[in-house]
Amino acid sequence: MNYENLRLEKGMYRVTGKSFTQVLEELDPSINYKGTHLEGLDAFQRQLKRFDIKVSGGESDMVEKFFSTADSAALFPEYISRAVRQGLEENDALSRIIATKTKINGLDYRTIETTTADLDLAEVDEGNVIETTTISTQENLINLTKRGRMLEASYEAIRFQKLDLITVTLKQIGAHIATTLLGDAINVLKSGDGNNNAITTYNTSAAGSVTYSDLLSLWSALSPYQLNCILASPEMMHKLLSIEEFRDSAAGLSFHATGRLITPFGAELINCNKLNKDELIGLDRRYALEMVQSGDVLVESDKLIDRQIERTAITLIAGFSKIFTDASAVLSKANA
Repeated sequence: MNYENLRLEKGMYRVTGKSFTQVLEELDPSINYKGTHLEGLDAFQRQLKRFDIKVSGGESDMVEKFFSTADSAALFPEYISRAVRQGLEENDALSRIIATKTKINGLDYRTIETTTADLDLAEVDEGNVIETTTISTQENLINLTKRGRMLEASYEAIRFQKLDLITVTLKQIGAHIATTLLGDAINVLKSGDGNNNAITTYNTSAAGSVTYSDLLSLWSALSPYQLNCILASPEMMHKLLSIEEFRDSAAGLSFHATGRLITPFGAELINCNKLNKDELIGLDRRYALEMVQSGDVLVESDKLIDRQIERTAITLIAGFSKIFTDASAVLSKANA
């Protein structure tokens, strides 16, 4: 098998526009293993098998197993990157609120702007002009922010630690990045992305409280978009769940079965501590927000491969843009 003879080295992390795994896949395509006992493993996982490195479970190896050879040491940065990404995915509320994710290789990005004189499609008589929808680029660049953590640990301090335990720590780093990115997304939803597209705010009908009627007003205000997702602060979440209509038995069954809360009119309810305590955001997640990501989770590979783990940066560069401004709105508790 080709995977047993590959030469691995740190330069594989420096191929422009490609991840370490993508470089591996080009050298050792997974399609070649169809119908074998290795089917279902990607190129990186086959390398773990090659060097008999177990990264999870009760029989997981110690960190020093990665550094038994120069080739296996080259796998360590990708292991860290995957563990961080796993933490991102397990704490991923972003995928439930973004319409699309755009990956770029640089730092400069302008999203599109769509303008339509009339959303309704009028009947077109012969010879008459058809209504126009114009797509252009936004005036201002989207702000991309680097988020990450510095990993401080010497090789001597962690060499005899089980990889399963290290994975838990790395997953927590990913979880923190995910939470911070959610805060960035909410800031863009509320304040706009620098292209004069801040969100519209509606106040509740009564000071200091929120009613089912307020939610129906928000639902109506978003038309013709759907209210299919609600981000609520913990305080607002408490208020919402105290409303009689939210005690519907079907909604309760959904919560007990999946851990996800569904409103009586079908919108998913997401608890979010990145919002002000007296507000919630309703949106049509199909049209409201675009995530822009430059590259993937980046790990300083040279230090890790050379066993100089002290102060190794784990970073992700991403930003957000509004697609259709009217596809989201804030409901805020009116002041007394």
